[in-house]
Formats: sequence, C-alpha cells, structure tokens
Amino acid sequence: MARDQVTNDRLSKLLAQLISLTEKRELHWERQLGSGPAEPLSETKTPRYLFITPFDSPSCIEINSADAELGSALTVLVNVVEKAIENEPPTDPFGVSNEELSRLIS
Repeated sequence: MARDQVTNDRLSKLLAQLISLTEKRELHWERQLGSGPAEPLSETKTPRYLFITPFDSPSCIEINSADAELGSALTVLVNVVEKAIENEPPTDPFGVSNEELSRLIS
C-alpha cells in the first residue's frame, strides 16, 4: 500500500531517530535466533524489513530495504544495528531464564 508524503516524512524522521539512538548506544538491539538473514547486509541481496507493531493494535507499519523513499535509510539502520550487535550472541526469544521463571513461581 502506498504511503502519502506526510507519512513518509514522519517515518523518515523515525528512522533517523532510531539510527541516532543506536549510534549513541541509547537503544539496545538483540539478534534473535532464526529471526532473519544470518549474513551481513554487505554479503547478501536479501531485503531487510522493519516491522513496528503497537501492543494495543492489530495494525503495523512495514518498511523494507527496497522501498523507494525509505529503503536507503533502513539500510543505514540495518548497518548501524549490525555494527552495534556484532559481538553479542543471538538470543532465543522463546527461551525462559531461571530469573524469569523465579518471578512467575515462588
């Protein structure tokens, strides 16, 4: 679905903010097991996606690296994120730690 220019401008500002926060290490990212291409962006032509899903809504915003208006900014974000997490091990999004289990049962 095509977006209007006002929406593209707002999403562009959001991407710029995400890039800035990531570069300053004020926004933490985790690489999740099985959540996307294992190869760095520089080694593949596989498109990258950013999905933003509000907790209180079934709707979502999707931006992909092939997007004519926002794709280049998303590619910058992917590169910045990859650099920020390059030395971190992938996490299992469905794994349960002892700490989390302890909070649920006493």
